[in-house]
Amino acid sequence: QVQLVESGGGLVQAGGSLRLSCAASGRTFNIARVFWYRQAPEKERKFVANIDWSAGSTYYSDTVKGRFTISRDNSKNTVYLQMNSLKSDDTAIYYCYAVLREGRSWGQGTQGTVSS
Repeated sequence: QVQLVESGGGLVQAGGSLRLSCAASGRTFNIARVFWYRQAPEKERKFVANIDWSAGSTYYSDTVKGRFTISRDNSKNTVYLQMNSLKSDDTAIYYCYAVLREGRSWGQGTQGTVSS
């Protein structure tokens, strides 16, 4: 199995930045792709970005494209989400999600709040 722990959330003013981290442990060699999702209050969980664990190819939702950057450091088994030009609509709990060669794994989430 793979365990995921997010960190880096907090409170920031509109226009500011946050950098989220997702640290993976366990059978990390099984990781195929890592995603960031987010869930705003009383709304559905939505896709934000993903990255291929080996190749590093990335994909973004149209909502965050050009503002957010996903990256990974395989030596640290960590995936990052750099969030710039933040808006109040970006306020959400941000979840890390890993697709494994066998199975799936979710993190517990980290709260990001953008004040206007």
